[in-house]
Amino acid sequence: MNVLLVGSGGREHALAWKLAQSKKLGKLYIAPGNAGTEACGENISIGVNDTDMLLDFAKQNDIGLVVIGPEDPLAAGIVDIFEAAGIKAFGPSAGAAQLEADKAFAKQLMRSSSISTAEGRIFERFSDAKTYIASRDEAVVVKAAGLAKGKGVYVCDDPSDGILAAEKIMRDKIFGPAGDKVIVEDKLLGEEASILAFVDGRNIYVMESSQDHKPIGDGDTGPNTGGMGAYSPAPVVTERIMDQITREILVPTVDGMNRNGTPYKGVLYAGIMMTGGGPRVLEYNVRFGDPETQPILMRLKSDLLQVCLAVCDGRLDKVTLEWDRRPAVCVVMASGGYPGSYEKGKKITGLDEADKIEDVVVFHAGTTVSDGDIVTNGGRVLGVTALAETIGEAKEKAYRAVDKIKFEGAYCRRDIADKAIKK
Repeated sequence: MNVLLVGSGGREHALAWKLAQSKKLGKLYIAPGNAGTEACGENISIGVNDTDMLLDFAKQNDIGLVVIGPEDPLAAGIVDIFEAAGIKAFGPSAGAAQLEADKAFAKQLMRSSSISTAEGRIFERFSDAKTYIASRDEAVVVKAAGLAKGKGVYVCDDPSDGILAAEKIMRDKIFGPAGDKVIVEDKLLGEEASILAFVDGRNIYVMESSQDHKPIGDGDTGPNTGGMGAYSPAPVVTERIMDQITREILVPTVDGMNRNGTPYKGVLYAGIMMTGGGPRVLEYNVRFGDPETQPILMRLKSDLLQVCLAVCDGRLDKVTLEWDRRPAVCVVMASGGYPGSYEKGKKITGLDEADKIEDVVVFHAGTTVSDGDIVTNGGRVLGVTALAETIGEAKEKAYRAVDKIKFEGAYCRRDIADKAIKK
């Protein structure tokens, strides 16, 4: 079967790497891909939102399955378009993608489905949001309701900072139309975890747990990013807690989406805060996380292509996933200045040396090829991922590989997985 993978980030390189291992795969095309995905299949110069061109390509190249990586085309209805043309597409419909594309929609669904989440209010006018935040004397979280590349969340211990955040989002429009509405929530205290599950509209198959590291700096300091590293599994998510999350969060979410007339298919990602009162939902994503995908897929032994087809065909209940018992750690190497402004085109060296380390895979994100060299082409450049017998050994191996890779301005956090090691 020929497969078209849509996307160009670290998540897509990990998906391409895993799909390429399938015995069922014919040809793998990645649109547009990056310097790393070229080793897994054929890169195609079509943008993720060029739906007409993607559809034409799929028809001309006998594509049996399209796998969509990023959230933007999902929210725009790319799955609906491919399915209308009779081509299987892995991911949610535009209606179901509202879970991520519209945090107000998600908040209302959680309320109607009695899913535990932070108390919050939705605002469409800055003046109303300002008045409400000014009345608070405790920490608030201010979120752009739309898609903001994982950066539209401000955790404000001082409500006055919350007013400034709302102003940036709603008046200054730093996230564009994504800031037309904001959600103002109570700050939840605890440790975060990422729970990803395959969903076929009816059946749910939960993957191994993971934990992302959003802030740019060690010790979870500084502004939020798309993610600076991740590890799997997350010790904070015990078997008992995973059962609770499945029962009290995932199942009601899928049921609620069905009642809403927007049945869910694809990967459902629930960002969870493990509070003293139990797990509570921070947000939903409607696709594989980035960088959580890298350590999760490093541990997946089963055929990803077969799982994706089972989701599309509504037969997830016939699937059994096998996992490597060893933990995995992914460290993101970023361009200097990220998540603010940064320069592109910096030559990357040491990739071959890093790849030679056993059970290490360097997943490319913001990379491209220029004059025969691999150079930086984004904020998050690489996701250096390692498997080992213990989480501590996986961390050591990942950073040993990181230290072999060089490019001007390279930056990474140095504390990825420390929370797990302490446990």
